[in-house]
Amino acid sequence: MFGRKSCSDDPRPRSAVSHGVGVAGLIGLACWVLIARQYGLDGPYSALAACLACATPMVIWSLLMDKVHLRPTTGMDWTNPKPLKAIFDISLVKLAGLWATWGIIATIYCVGRWYWTGQYQFSMEIMETVAPWLFVLSIPYVLFMDRFAIDPRDGAWHFGQLLTGRKSEFDRQRIYHHLRAWAVKGFFLAFMLSIVPGGFADLVRLDLAGLAGNPVAIAHWLIIAMFVVDVQFATVGYLLTMKPLDAHIRTANPYMAGWIAALICYPPFILMGDNGPLNYHVNTADWAYWFEGQTVILWIWGGILVFLTAIYAWATVAFGLRFSNLTHRGILTHGPYSWTKHPAYVAKNAYWWLATMPFLVTSGSITDFVRNTVLLAAVSGVYYWRAKTEEKHLLSDPAYKEYAEWMDRNAPVPRLLNRIKRRIGWWPSDRQEEPGIQPAE
Repeated sequence: MFGRKSCSDDPRPRSAVSHGVGVAGLIGLACWVLIARQYGLDGPYSALAACLACATPMVIWSLLMDKVHLRPTTGMDWTNPKPLKAIFDISLVKLAGLWATWGIIATIYCVGRWYWTGQYQFSMEIMETVAPWLFVLSIPYVLFMDRFAIDPRDGAWHFGQLLTGRKSEFDRQRIYHHLRAWAVKGFFLAFMLSIVPGGFADLVRLDLAGLAGNPVAIAHWLIIAMFVVDVQFATVGYLLTMKPLDAHIRTANPYMAGWIAALICYPPFILMGDNGPLNYHVNTADWAYWFEGQTVILWIWGGILVFLTAIYAWATVAFGLRFSNLTHRGILTHGPYSWTKHPAYVAKNAYWWLATMPFLVTSGSITDFVRNTVLLAAVSGVYYWRAKTEEKHLLSDPAYKEYAEWMDRNAPVPRLLNRIKRRIGWWPSDRQEEPGIQPAE
């Protein structure tokens, strides 16, 4: 396409995650959904058990097939354990830093009133239950990991050094990285746990007989299923940020713009909600309303929306154990990430435009038409902003730079956009897709 080189001439950079990891997770999740449907297990803890069913085969595949624990990026040397007495003091300081970090997160949970109302109550119930166990289990875990760590003095250790008053022996940058990484995990894990039960319960209760011949109902339930997949995989990703799985956080986004762009898309900071300034749903109706009675169009439109949601879910499945906002946990180059650098953002924004059609309003008001259209365009702009801040963060890794350059030369979406830009004069014709040139996607 567009003079594309053959794959043998320009091979795609290796992905940090294999296809098999996501497939294994899908099989485990599907098996649990079937069990839950058989026995009517539609409660929130069944939804949480689905995370376990999804995670377990991915962990097994990662360790046995991909052997991720042997990768140098883990920072572990399993062949050369250190004596316990050699790392004991280091581990104690690290535990002090880790427990202090958890204490800060717990305090923020207590202060944030939204964490104790609505769907967040389930998250807090889980957190309260597991907190004592995490505290106890962290001791043998840290001692074990430090014996095999090439450099056990990580961010938690440096934070512990600060807290114990050894000011001349800590690195502020590593402390900042440690706190940013845990801020990501603390904020997003609470959110993901809060939304785990909803869609799962709907999927388990689904009456398949009621879907026959109804394009709207079929599309609706397939879309719910895709969102369940997305939520399950994303929740597992936040839970398993572990070095033995090579799924730890290498870096968390250090740019304030990146954090702002991400946080305004999630509660309690969300701007697109019902009462938010970017709410584009005023006097709108969904696609089924506008195409009512047009059976062929309903089938086609519903199929397109299901396809877009499937791409969105696939973009999360491709992460395997590594999904996380605002972090670098390894560069993905496979699946939908071989088409575009931001498949989830492209798919979800296309879905919103086609599902809502903000330019059609039930009130007949030109004001509503203009407002909704402009606001959804602003929402899409927010996701473009998110994409650019993420790229700015990831470009510090040569592996991402290599991937981005390969995408500009080979991937259909970047090449198409570059071609359009050259046509309209935004991309000089004498500037080819060369290494180091990063057009906006």
